[in-house]
Amino acid sequence: MNVHIYKLQKDLESIRKVFDSTRADRSNPIEFWSARDLMSILGYKEWRKFVGVIEKAKEACKGSIGNLEYHFVGADKMVLTGSGAKRRIDDYLLTRLACYLITQNGDPRKSEISLAQMYFATQTRKQEILEQIEKEDKRLEARAKLKETEKNIESTVYRRGIKKGLEFATFKNLHIQSLYGGMSTTQLKVKKNIPKARPLADFDSHVELKAKDLALAMTDHNIKENNILGKENMNKEVIKNSKETRRALLNRGIILENIKSEEDLKLVTRRRSKSIYEVNEILVKNKNI
Repeated sequence: MNVHIYKLQKDLESIRKVFDSTRADRSNPIEFWSARDLMSILGYKEWRKFVGVIEKAKEACKGSIGNLEYHFVGADKMVLTGSGAKRRIDDYLLTRLACYLITQNGDPRKSEISLAQMYFATQTRKQEILEQIEKEDKRLEARAKLKETEKNIESTVYRRGIKKGLEFATFKNLHIQSLYGGMSTTQLKVKKNIPKARPLADFDSHVELKAKDLALAMTDHNIKENNILGKENMNKEVIKNSKETRRALLNRGIILENIKSEEDLKLVTRRRSKSIYEVNEILVKNKNI
């Protein structure tokens, strides 16, 4: 690894702070940097000039990323003056993304800025890929679980009165309509721009997959537990459980039919190996960054 980038990485890590180690979510700590500490590492000696760079970075954040208050937190700190007295000065608490935006808007003639751009670009890209993989993992796991639940309930209802494929298709559509406020699978595909031949669930968000799984799992449990028999009775049971699931979601402000479709999980699985390979390449080429 480039010795200059290695030094920069050590300097940045030396001023990195982690917010509140007593937080409940210790697996995902919040890291941040003080703008005052970052200033000297990036080759700036005057705060007034560095503030100009911060303002440009804030505008970039506001225009393309949003959530400005999260990435640039106004703060102040106490410093010692030459006489030994303490004085309060302005500061910012910056996320890694904010630091990256600052380097992108800094003076490119400064060698420190050029090195920092390389460092934060690598770190930001690596984090983006890892976050995307984590999100896709959750959807893939939820989809697999839903398939298992659908298989179980299909076996259950066929033993208790639903005999034909068309009857089971009606059972599933009643489940979808009750969960999605009366909209059928066909209507949802049109609204969410999903190809007719592709399964609706392959475009579902994580919360949609979990909602479907819960409603069907409750239905399967109740049919067995209460020894429900007959097509009409089982249809009533899936309607009831699907509506209850919808009601719980609505109480939390979640309207399933208004959630935009996600990327087709069939396409996700095709490019998984490519994304993982890219992360590994970054890790190998930038070891210790």
